[in-house]
Amino acid sequence: MKIKPITLKLILMNFLEFAVWGAYLTSLGRYLFNIGMGNQIKWFFMMQGIVSIFMPTLMGILADKKMEAQKVLSLCHGLAGLFMAGAGLYCMSAGAQVQFGPLFLLYSLSVAFFMPTIALVNSVAYNALGKEGMDPVKDFPPIRVFGTVGFICSMLVTNFLHIDGVAMQDSYTQLISSGVLSLILCGYALTMPACPVDKSKKDETLADAFGLKAFSLFKDPQFAIFFIFSMLLGASLQITNGYANTFLGSFAGNPAFTDSFAVKNSNALIAISQASETLCILLIPFFMKRFGIKKVMLISMFAWVLRFAFFGMGNPAMPGVLFFVLSCIVYGMAFDFFNISGSLYVDQRTNKDIRSSAQGLFMMMTNGFGATIGTFAAGAVVEAYHVADDVNPQVQNWPTVWYIFAAYALVVAILFWLLFKDPQKTAVTKA
Repeated sequence: MKIKPITLKLILMNFLEFAVWGAYLTSLGRYLFNIGMGNQIKWFFMMQGIVSIFMPTLMGILADKKMEAQKVLSLCHGLAGLFMAGAGLYCMSAGAQVQFGPLFLLYSLSVAFFMPTIALVNSVAYNALGKEGMDPVKDFPPIRVFGTVGFICSMLVTNFLHIDGVAMQDSYTQLISSGVLSLILCGYALTMPACPVDKSKKDETLADAFGLKAFSLFKDPQFAIFFIFSMLLGASLQITNGYANTFLGSFAGNPAFTDSFAVKNSNALIAISQASETLCILLIPFFMKRFGIKKVMLISMFAWVLRFAFFGMGNPAMPGVLFFVLSCIVYGMAFDFFNISGSLYVDQRTNKDIRSSAQGLFMMMTNGFGATIGTFAAGAVVEAYHVADDVNPQVQNWPTVWYIFAAYALVVAILFWLLFKDPQKTAVTKA
């Protein structure tokens, strides 16, 4: 079967998009812990959530009303790359005297412009596929797989590459790497097919002028429930991003585990999660058409329960390490069956004039409000049990922390099952 040129272009775009994120997302907490900022980890991951409350929506409005989406994508990556590379260079110049303020400021500015690109990449891809007469539900997931491949490649480089004798997962070099990749995508985004911009002012309301029409989706009770549970499920997304690597690294204090693979190569172990994603993305078209969005999201929610519970049950030695592996395997369903399927659901059920704004709204609820609330709550739990205290880490308290997170995911799943009604699987009503 011949692959269309646009498919190859979108594959590379998705590869670079998530390689940018994979360079630091799962290893940043470990680096921060190493430089004495263990109790500040939550602020870095909360900032991803805070900026996602408004930046994806604003950039979506810009893409819908003022500037072609591929150009907005380029602009965002250019600024994100400059600020992230700047954060890494600051850490290099500061040596052992890295201060929270300058690092956090540069990092915050970077993620403020990076987070909107996740939704923008989807909008650019859906537009390109539509122009070629292709079906996003069928043709996008195999393309999106290469985003996960990019994430994995970045994670493995960060895990195994040593610079000046220090692994990148323990160093500021992960930030520089991310910045460089973002700048590359800044240029590449401009080669994407032009996206439509609705500049018409005829019969335009104030909500239309400011791109707020997407918020009218909340008038549909089931859409409102979908977005609310997207927020609640989004709270789970940053928990393992922020603390999984820190958790695995904490076992280094136990002589029985110091030299284990799970401790010394924690980023590589966590990469199994992304490898699982590649398979689960390919399963999405079948699951969406066979079961519908409700059952697919329920599978995701129960997978989050297992994701957290398996972490609580494991340790770096055999057979305990197998629970870590199982946790990573179920992550594919936990992430993809919610994040990718939810994005496709929004694309299917909205008109093209608000599609970018609607994707931004979905991002705002998940990686914005959800991630912010989830990271803050997770940080409170972690601090309550002193598991990320760089002075006196309480490794034995980690299982309780993971079981608390698992209980939360279980409650969310039960409530969603009771409240959300699965829409028609075939007939799609545009909002």
